[in-house]
Amino acid sequence: MAEPEIDAIVFDVLGTLVDEPAGLRAGIRAFAPKLDDPGIEELLSLWQRHIETEQRRILEGVRAYVPTDVLDLEAARVVADAAGVDDLAAVTALSLSGRRLPPWPDTVAGLARLAERFPLIGLSNASRTALLGINAHAGLRWHQTLSAEDARSYKPDPAVYRLAVTVSGRPPERLLMVAAHAWDLRGAQSLGLRTAYVARPVGDPPTPSDRFDLHVADLSDLADRLGQK
Repeated sequence: MAEPEIDAIVFDVLGTLVDEPAGLRAGIRAFAPKLDDPGIEELLSLWQRHIETEQRRILEGVRAYVPTDVLDLEAARVVADAAGVDDLAAVTALSLSGRRLPPWPDTVAGLARLAERFPLIGLSNASRTALLGINAHAGLRWHQTLSAEDARSYKPDPAVYRLAVTVSGRPPERLLMVAAHAWDLRGAQSLGLRTAYVARPVGDPPTPSDRFDLHVADLSDLADRLGQK
C-alpha cells in the first residue's frame, strides 16, 4: 500500500502519546499508599469505567456535556468512596492525576522529528485545562492543541475531528489521524481523514475488518514510513 500523501498530522493524546493508566495508577497509589497492587488495579478500573460510562452517556444524549475536569473529579470521588477515604483535599489532588501522565519512550523525540516536516495537531477528549497540564508534564511539542471541549462533545463524534479539519484549512483526506485506539481511527475515517494505528500496550487494537492506511510500531516507525529523515 502506498504511503498516504498528507499535509498535517493529527494525534490522539491519551494512551497514544502518554501512558494514561500509569499516571492514574501513580495518583491512586499516592492517595491510598497502604493498598496492594491488586487493590490499586481495582480502583483504577473503577476510575476508567466511570469515565467511559459517562462519556458514552454524553454521546448518547442521556447526559448534558461536561468537560473531563468534572468527570475526573467524579471518578476521584468514586475511588475515594471505594477506598473509604473522606478527605476533600486528597480527592481534589487525586482528580488531577490525569494531568500528570508520563510520555511513552518514543513520544518526545518522535514528535520533534515529525514536526520538522509536518504541522502537528493534538486532538484530545481531555479538557483545555487538562491538556495544558498534560502537555507541560510530558513535554509534548505541538503546533496546535485542540480539545473536544471546543465541540462540547467527545470522540468519536465527528464534530471533534472536524475541529482539526477546520484548523488545518485542508481537506480531511490530507490529514493523517494517529491513534492507539481503533475506535478513534474509525471515528476519524467517518469524516474522511487518513489513519495510522500506533501499537501501545494500553490501546484498542484493530479488528480484522479495520482498514487503516498505516500500522506502525511507534513514532519513529511512523516518521520512517512518511519519509522523514
